[in-house]
Amino acid sequence: LATDSSGPAAVAALEDLGFSVSRTMVVPDGIESVSEALVELADDVSLVVTTGGTGLAPRDLTPEATRSVIDREVQGLSEAMRSETFGRFPFGKLSRGVCGLRGRCLIVNLPGSPKAVVEGLAVIGPVLAHAVDVASEEIGHHGSG
Repeated sequence: LATDSSGPAAVAALEDLGFSVSRTMVVPDGIESVSEALVELADDVSLVVTTGGTGLAPRDLTPEATRSVIDREVQGLSEAMRSETFGRFPFGKLSRGVCGLRGRCLIVNLPGSPKAVVEGLAVIGPVLAHAVDVASEEIGHHGSG
């Protein structure tokens, strides 16, 4: 496996947003390996962030793995990350990352570039804690609980 530089960037960005990162793992590309890791993690935590595997290369199958394990997509998060970067980062248009819920866990796919990871989390950061709280039923819908 190649050296993971996007994972540490995600950890730092998540900690800057106030999240406590309890676990990291590097998983080989492929639908089966990624989906197995997602299932294992989603059972234990309320947020799983993936980095890499969202592009056009034949091995980039993280969105397919994610779709195979989620119950519902959260398209607004993925759309926001892509649309926010369209004018500034042309290759952002090629990201196929998805976001969705598996049970009470929110899964977010980010690109493999450390810079794209930081940019993506900056875009969704303002709503990420609220999304996790609502999905995990820590608070009521729209902050009313």
